[in-house]
Amino acid sequence: MNLIIKRFLEWIGLKERLHNQAHKPPLVSEGDLWWVSVGENIGSEINGKSALFSRPAVILKKLTHSFYFIVPTTTQRKEGSWFVAFRHAGRDVVACLHQARAIDYRRLSTKLGTVDDEDYRRIVRGFEKLYIKKFPAISGEAAGKSRM
Repeated sequence: MNLIIKRFLEWIGLKERLHNQAHKPPLVSEGDLWWVSVGENIGSEINGKSALFSRPAVILKKLTHSFYFIVPTTTQRKEGSWFVAFRHAGRDVVACLHQARAIDYRRLSTKLGTVDDEDYRRIVRGFEKLYIKKFPAISGEAAGKSRM
């Protein structure tokens, strides 16, 4: 069987098990770093590692008690406006801003800790610079021309 198809099928099985979990959402705060089952994805989308298809991610925004907006991370060295480097637990880590997404609490597995306050602010500012400032209707640059 093709390795990619095998990984997709394994991910589908895990995703079904995650979906059927019936536990309370964990205590989560913005700036926390969690292992998140991001899955086996396509193209340039970031994949998870191991049997849990997971990777560390920063909780950028707690949308509800069970739904969060996260920024996946990597330990590979990356540069550019899509990335914010920081250190956590003695390791170099890079937040991949272009891979940000919303997730359900059932994708969380283990809390790794909390990102330093200054690093969290840099991640938020990087996200705002990459996304908010790029849309004139959102940033207020196109007064009277908003599509919203």
